Amino acid sequence: MDSAEILVLQASYSNPVHAEAIGIVLNHYAEDPMGGGHPIAPELLQRLPEELARRPHAFSVLAFVGGEPAGLINCFEGFSTFACKPLVNVHDVAVVGKFRGLGLSQKMLQKVEEIARQRGCCKITLEVLEGNAVAQGSYRKFGFAPGMFNPDHGRMLFWIKDLQA
Repeated sequence: MDSAEILVLQASYSNPVHAEAIGIVLNHYAEDPMGGGHPIAPELLQRLPEELARRPHAFSVLAFVGGEPAGLINCFEGFSTFACKPLVNVHDVAVVGKFRGLGLSQKMLQKVEEIARQRGCCKITLEVLEGNAVAQGSYRKFGFAPGMFNPDHGRMLFWIKDLQA
């Protein structure tokens, strides 16, 4: 595909086209084995843009190819106590299957970095599954590396405690 057909932008949660695109791409990701393999309930997808808009430190980046929703990154601003500056946590990265291989993740991450720099952030963080070699390769290409302070203490691990169980 011609790169001129690719549009990457910061989503406006109040824009109906952007809101619909967020739901389409996020559900595609949720249905993928790397996203858990289960669809998101339609009523949740419909409410999501409004809920994100209520969080002043949330932002999303969308990619469109030929006008079709093709990629999404959802981000949340956090805070680094060691640097005393904000940081951006990349929460979801998704590219619709038929649009993979176009470099969309790199283009979207570039937009995330641009926004993070505008906000004065000290770093960008993300989580990735051990078994997702494709995503790890993409993140490494962009400059990400496993989190670590001191090699003697190993890499940082991402743990969760489910409060919905």
